[in-house]
Amino acid sequence: MTKRIIPISAVSPPPSISSGSADSGLVAPPPLALYIHWPWCVKKCPYCDFNSHEAKSGIDDAAWLAALIADLEAALPQIWNRPVGSLFIGGGTPSLMQGETADALLSAIRMRVPLQPDAEITLEANPGTAEAEKFAAFRAAGVNRLSLGIQSFADEKLRALGRIHDSREAQAAIELALRHFERVNLDLMYALPGQTLAEARRDIDRAIASGVSHLSAYHLTLEPNTPFHHAPPPLPEDDLAADMQELIEEELAAAGFEHYETSAFARPGERCRHNLNYWNFGDYLGIGPGAHSKLSNHQRIWREARHRHPRAWFEGAARGEFISTAQTIAAADLPGEFMMNALRLCDGFPLRLFSERTGLPLAAIEKSALTARREGLLEIADDQVKPTPKGQRFLNRLLLLFLQ
Repeated sequence: MTKRIIPISAVSPPPSISSGSADSGLVAPPPLALYIHWPWCVKKCPYCDFNSHEAKSGIDDAAWLAALIADLEAALPQIWNRPVGSLFIGGGTPSLMQGETADALLSAIRMRVPLQPDAEITLEANPGTAEAEKFAAFRAAGVNRLSLGIQSFADEKLRALGRIHDSREAQAAIELALRHFERVNLDLMYALPGQTLAEARRDIDRAIASGVSHLSAYHLTLEPNTPFHHAPPPLPEDDLAADMQELIEEELAAAGFEHYETSAFARPGERCRHNLNYWNFGDYLGIGPGAHSKLSNHQRIWREARHRHPRAWFEGAARGEFISTAQTIAAADLPGEFMMNALRLCDGFPLRLFSERTGLPLAAIEKSALTARREGLLEIADDQVKPTPKGQRFLNRLLLLFLQ
């Protein structure tokens, strides 16, 4: 079938967008997701720049549960009566929480927000904290998707990354997860210290053979304010890292995985709904230390962040003060914000989605989109905008065109 190539200006936004009187330009709020941040972990990895902290003196599950519920209750006026389609409990290492804590947390959420009956509920787990009894309790509480931070199947690489598990524990955790959860994701990393192409191949082949339905494959990067940034380990050259990326994509495609986002691969029907909501510029409420939110109403689209340090956030709970910053997204910044998310998707987005999620006319992105198409970075056809293979490889260059 021949694709129909059309100029963006020829596609009209939904009539209600152009004729509505709402200040934000939104006719209806986007889908809503909920994120819960559990900041504690056993050991801080030297590459990690997430808001995670070693639980050196134990975790008072009851106190943290009460604070998380208080944070949610304080935020309820912002999302009142809006259905929640997905829930993600991330960290840190949420699998450190007790099974009864997860059950009480999910019960409290269901009592306060209209969580959809088929909502995707994901919990992140570290293979070093995998326990059969705990996994069974998480599943009984309502968790229906587990994300395991495997990173590598090679003991030498795991030690270099500062992980608390070894390859044997990684395999055991996967087998345990598949017994309790219908949907399991593995986080893998490549371009690891001293890694060869053959080692990267062994990692991805073992991941495929594990039987999971979703894989996230990330290039190791040296993030500021991490031990790896201050004392970099010997990493593969850029060309070798690019070969690893290409190898991973080819191996997963041959195994039947769809490459649907820059770092995400899934078997048909197994894409992560929670992350898709981010990439489609949906709304999300973030609860817990350092959690971020992006929310919309008829007046504005805004972002807010909770106090980052667990102590500051926890102390704020006693006063009902959780938010450290809140800022309305200016109309001039919305095209760049939208594109930074939507262009991570290999299939891109339908043109109508831009106006539906930003309240702006398509003219706001037309000039940049046409420049990107001339440079071979973007394809605009059949009412769909998506990055070309070149655009996927040079995503930063593509995004810069919409941030000017």
